[in-house]
Amino acid sequence: MAKIGINLSEGKVNKEEKKEIIIGIDLGTTNSLVAYSKDGNPITVKGKDGKNSLIPSVIHFKSDKTVLVGDEAKEKLITDPENTIYSVKRLMGKSFNDVDNQKDYFGYRIIDTDDDSLVKIRVEDKFYSPIELSAQILKTLKKRIEENLENSVSKAVITVPAYFNDAQRQATKDAGKLAGLDVLRIVNEPTAAALAYGLSLDQNDGQTVAVYDLGGGTFDVSVLRIENGIFEVLSTNGNTFLGGDDLDRVIIDHWSSLYKLEDQLADANFKQALRLKAELAKKTLSKQETFKDTLNNFTLELSKDTFEVLINPLIEETLNCCNAALKDAKLSTAEIDHVLLVGGSTRVPLIKEKLQSLFGKVPNDTLDPDEVVALGAAIQADILAGNNREMLLLDITPLSLGIETVGGLMDVILPRNSKIPSSVGRNYTTSIDGQKNLKVAVYQGERDLVKDNRKLGEFILTDIPPMPAGIPKIEIQFLLDADGILKVKAKELRSEQETEIRIKPSYGISEEEMALMLLDSMKNAEADMAQRVLLEARNEANSVILASAKFIEQNAAIFSEVEVKDLKSYIQKLKEAVEGTDKDLINKAMDELNTFSRPLAERAMDHNISEAMKGKKL
Repeated sequence: MAKIGINLSEGKVNKEEKKEIIIGIDLGTTNSLVAYSKDGNPITVKGKDGKNSLIPSVIHFKSDKTVLVGDEAKEKLITDPENTIYSVKRLMGKSFNDVDNQKDYFGYRIIDTDDDSLVKIRVEDKFYSPIELSAQILKTLKKRIEENLENSVSKAVITVPAYFNDAQRQATKDAGKLAGLDVLRIVNEPTAAALAYGLSLDQNDGQTVAVYDLGGGTFDVSVLRIENGIFEVLSTNGNTFLGGDDLDRVIIDHWSSLYKLEDQLADANFKQALRLKAELAKKTLSKQETFKDTLNNFTLELSKDTFEVLINPLIEETLNCCNAALKDAKLSTAEIDHVLLVGGSTRVPLIKEKLQSLFGKVPNDTLDPDEVVALGAAIQADILAGNNREMLLLDITPLSLGIETVGGLMDVILPRNSKIPSSVGRNYTTSIDGQKNLKVAVYQGERDLVKDNRKLGEFILTDIPPMPAGIPKIEIQFLLDADGILKVKAKELRSEQETEIRIKPSYGISEEEMALMLLDSMKNAEADMAQRVLLEARNEANSVILASAKFIEQNAAIFSEVEVKDLKSYIQKLKEAVEGTDKDLINKAMDELNTFSRPLAERAMDHNISEAMKGKKL
């Protein structure tokens, strides 16, 4: 089968086989970087100064609406925190309910929509998804490597933590697409680290590997089994709110107490400067026995021994995670063949000492821990480009497969490049009270609206027991066999009513047509995303409007006439916004309605509970 190349810069399909560069990206919580293979060797791409390969994963929105990414944006974290977004990776594929207990961690505003839809970030009167924000980081990485190579790139491998779920992985792929990248693979970070160390190339014996990853803001440990070039994640554990920043924080707390700095810390500039001194102390004490520096009129001192006492509780917490991961994998420390170090914070000598004591072997940190994941991604990318024949790649599905949802949106169930055979299921529900039938329309393609994709077939799930909207649980399952035959099943889980259809997804479509469909999706990614977020905002708003109307009907007697009038006014404002095409206006009206109605909902709940409990003894 001939390879079909895509030339994004010229907007056409190349029929001739051509060697291409596929890039590897480590999209990190704190820092991100890009790498590629040159003459078979993976290398990271540094900035124009030729010194640093890391780009801080920070985005700043200036007053003139221009966007800064990286070091320039990082400088705005103290001076303009509300318009500066960091740690967006924590929000990928998450709803507000997922991050509600962590919202105080962020200096910017995360919007509560009172449902399970994906979280939104408000910057002034604009609303952004984590996908859009991550795309800004990816665009910066793409620009960096294109300037370095003096050539355009369009294909990438992006790494994610092993614990990322399907929604988080799909969100990462969507961010890549929005940045103008065809994401060929999403690779687990520990797998990438093992690839970078060349562990997959020793085909004779299976190996069990522990990857200890302590980054700037997160920690995770993964146990992998590598056999015959196949990587299996046996277990993963960690703490998404423990990292190098926390090591800095214990130094700041120590100095604050020792030198009575509480009053000075009220000054944002002093606080930022002290944080930078703490970071410098951590790095210095990884190589020297003492640290001494000045800040304003204060002399700051710290010994390696004191530093290790301060950080010991945090390191012990990571070791507890290691033990938990081993327990989940049903392995002893003696059964671990290699311990790999990932993340800049693993340069701290105490960490290496503690890990050696735990596992009984010297941890491997011969590769730069900041770069090892990106290097592994570049190796995987080189394999996909056909330049590395050491590993066998399984057959994959060439185009995404999904179904039509409310508003004509394409909901991808089996993403492009999924290994086959595959089986994936997802749960849905009804949108109308008493709905008895559900049409399932199956599409193939990469566009966000089904009208721009290829329809493969449809069927109707009948005899759903009549229930209020949102109550039925309907599982849609895609089963793609080794011959590329797709079976789609729909089953209402309460009544066990089910039906199915069989389709051959690739029937009647050529390699060139597939490439053209992919190119079309890349060229229209930004417009598609704009249309998708508008439709999603409308769908969400319509649900809020219906819920609010029911709320008034059921609880009007509890509230004053003025409160009911004001609530209806907010609902009407949202209805008017839904009629328009400004998704930010819809989100703003929805946010205002939710903010106004929340205390009313709490009062109604208290009242209804009180009424229900009358005359009852506890």
